[in-house]
Amino acid sequence: MEPQINQVDQGQLLKLISLIDLTSLDNCDTESTIKKLVDKANNGCLGVYPAAVCTFANFGDLVRKNLNPTIKTAVVGSCFPSSQTLSAAKIAEANLISQTTIDELDIVINRGDFFDEKYDQIKNEISQIKLALKEKTLKVILETGDLKTEKSIKLASEIAINAGADFIKTSTGKTTQGASPEAVRWMCEVIKIHHTTTGIKIGIKPSGGIKTIADAMIYYNIIREELGEDWLSPSLFRIGASSLYDQLTTVLLEK
Repeated sequence: MEPQINQVDQGQLLKLISLIDLTSLDNCDTESTIKKLVDKANNGCLGVYPAAVCTFANFGDLVRKNLNPTIKTAVVGSCFPSSQTLSAAKIAEANLISQTTIDELDIVINRGDFFDEKYDQIKNEISQIKLALKEKTLKVILETGDLKTEKSIKLASEIAINAGADFIKTSTGKTTQGASPEAVRWMCEVIKIHHTTTGIKIGIKPSGGIKTIADAMIYYNIIREELGEDWLSPSLFRIGASSLYDQLTTVLLEK
């Protein structure tokens, strides 16, 4: 049964705000529109702020300069959202991004390479990007709506994690199928096995199609059930859902 908004208390609503990557990835983004996004993040809600602001890489330094320092600055790269370009170009871009003031990079795997079973190519690419980023956080988007099956989603999760991903993420938000509860559970299973085997905790980010508080609570509860309370923090769990942020602030300010 889906959770109802009236069953979610203020503390849970504020927790959701703290997990959101507030994002703008519009082809017509300008410095003005990005500054408005930063202002929204800086305003927060009842003293709580989103986990990060995510934009195209060319806005990264602008965001970091103007953003509350407690909020992370994230950018997308790796020929987002298709990932269809030269691997060397993606690695070179990661080297350039590493020289900026951003905190996190979100990349997407090349699904063409995945379906061609070029798994070593994908692993090498992610490894080289992670190496270029040094201490910065790397989130790897699987585009689970394209991968579709449990076998493919689990395999892609394993490849990304073994290559150095700090987070695995469901979707770019640019395809018809974003996050699904099934995909997130499968990703959690891989994260759980990796943690049991290595002691290393990998983060997870459901994104794509999460538009309501009820949607967000479904994923919140999945993470709690599958991975436990330790994962319910911005260091290990993010939600990609910018429209949800507006809904949450509206509901909270009406309470």
